[in-house]
Amino acid sequence: MRGFWQVLRAAGGLTAPVLLIFMVASRTSVADDTAAKAAIAAREQPLQKREQKLAAQPGIVSSEFIYESAPFPQCHASTIALAADGLVAAWFGGTREKHPDVGIWLSRHDGKSWSAPLEVANGVQDTTTRYPCWNPVLFQMPGGPLLLFYKVGPSPSTWWGMLIRSDDGGRSWSKPEKLPDGIAGPIKNKPVLLADGRLLCGSSTEDRGWRVHMESTTDAGKTWERTAELCDGVLQQAIQPTILKHGNKLQILCRNRMPGPLWESWSDDGGRTWSKLKLMDLIHPGSGIDGVTLADGRQLLVYNHTITGRSLLNVAVSDDGKKWNAALVLENERGEFSYPAVMQTADKMVHITYTWKRQRVKHVVVDPAKLALRPIVDMKWPE
Repeated sequence: MRGFWQVLRAAGGLTAPVLLIFMVASRTSVADDTAAKAAIAAREQPLQKREQKLAAQPGIVSSEFIYESAPFPQCHASTIALAADGLVAAWFGGTREKHPDVGIWLSRHDGKSWSAPLEVANGVQDTTTRYPCWNPVLFQMPGGPLLLFYKVGPSPSTWWGMLIRSDDGGRSWSKPEKLPDGIAGPIKNKPVLLADGRLLCGSSTEDRGWRVHMESTTDAGKTWERTAELCDGVLQQAIQPTILKHGNKLQILCRNRMPGPLWESWSDDGGRTWSKLKLMDLIHPGSGIDGVTLADGRQLLVYNHTITGRSLLNVAVSDDGKKWNAALVLENERGEFSYPAVMQTADKMVHITYTWKRQRVKHVVVDPAKLALRPIVDMKWPE
């Protein structure tokens, strides 16, 4: 404004009517700017209060974004594991899901902060062909390499499984290996290492409807076995199982193609055979889930407890995998919060990552011993 008056003085001033018009316009502009700032603050205030309320829930230890900015506009389908020297997270990122430039990106935590995202795999086939990457899954073999499974292909109905390995906690990676025909690897959720040395992987296909099956390897992905499909893809459509342990029994919870209850199945022979899928008493909108068996024997599940959209992201806990209790609401605002990954570290803390509005990956740490649990009755989340 001072510059304007200096120019005005040099020009000899303005006539009274013009000056009056300018003063009114200036005051109107300032008023409009103030009103705009007040409106923005009014919109942000409820959001900030909601975030504070969510962060104050019993059991929440910390919440952060793995990165604030990245060389890609969208991300999805994160995975997290504990390597020998710290946490490692990965996800797919690019222009948008299904775009050929989508690759697998990774970040490592040094105990203080996350490293900048680095692309560790892509779908380049030759000088003229590149396909998108999908659904990375990390798993640290005890005393062995860090495994990173992922998919490459034009779509989920035509993709194939890939695997790379790291011997230094994710700093460098082996040459990509294509998995055998008919083997996709863990399709979204982490595998489980069984007492007999088999790495059991929940998998599925989408070429003839949504059909779940299980895969296993005894040598970190060099050779494989798989079950038949556990559903027909017509009357029962399920994908992306997460595996829970109940003593000598195993349970899988699966994403349903239809909004409504999740699917479940049980095995009492180490995952070689499974019971017929049946609907359980937890709802979702047909989106991805992930669960983990806690060190104290309880089961913890992260999922969208709603049949519409992916704006509500929840945590539930169960003693037996049948009756579930509401534990946390991680997100509850407009936007997409989805495709969680969850694990527990030796200090008993639970680490959850998930897609935050397709823009970033969020990392939440939970102390399961401090959760305040309330029964979920008739599939309704308690108020």
